[in-house]
Amino acid sequence: MRFIPVIIALFLFSSCSKSITKILKNPDPEYKLRVAEKYYVQKKYNKAQVLFEDVMPYYKTRPEFQDIYYKYAYCAYYQLDYLNAENLFKTFLEIFPNSTKAEEMAYMRAYSYYKQSPKPELDQTNTIKAMGMMQVFINTHPGSEKNKEAAAIIETCRTKLETKDYKGAFLYFHMGQFRAAGVAFTTLINAYPESARLDEYKFMAIKSYYRFAELSVEEKKAERFEDVIEACNEFVDRFPESKYRKEVESYIGLSQTNLKNLNSNI
Repeated sequence: MRFIPVIIALFLFSSCSKSITKILKNPDPEYKLRVAEKYYVQKKYNKAQVLFEDVMPYYKTRPEFQDIYYKYAYCAYYQLDYLNAENLFKTFLEIFPNSTKAEEMAYMRAYSYYKQSPKPELDQTNTIKAMGMMQVFINTHPGSEKNKEAAAIIETCRTKLETKDYKGAFLYFHMGQFRAAGVAFTTLINAYPESARLDEYKFMAIKSYYRFAELSVEEKKAERFEDVIEACNEFVDRFPESKYRKEVESYIGLSQTNLKNLNSNI
């Protein structure tokens, strides 16, 4: 009995394939376009896509071509084929630069990059591209109603990049690569100056550099504990109300104690 649903599914797939094949064999492009439009309205985008593609050569020099290509591009998008959709939206703009739909297509091209943006742990090439494309859209369409949404997407992408860098810095710390961790947390401060987590990044940089100083060779320890004290003083000046202030001040005391011990051993 458990095989019955599979058999039914295969039968339906076979029937659909035969149905599309039969329509494609019809010599009337106007008929095929009507069927494609029907499938598009029914959200059967895979079928609509096949038929739109088939009739495009016939309509390429006719007024209907713009609408066909517009829906053809969306067929890819609605099937979550964002890579192909981005290319089709781009091509639409190249073919119809003066279209009333040009602004929409420019936004959807950028949005297709955004939809390809992966989780923070993975390569963020498409996230960076999405940010760039959204900024270009804002710059070239200053009066667009989509600009607020585009700006929000840029901020979402920036947060994702920050999260990736943050996790990378923490990975260095947990692996005991304290110098690399200190550099990574400091880079976070410089790369995301508007972040709400700047005090945390500075604190983690201090914590990393303190551990690095502890593990340094004797002749380098004094200099590095002094650097930690300087970083702690900068923290207190910049983030006087931070929840990390007490811990930072404790690193001043610890570093001073280490310096005294080093001096007493000279």
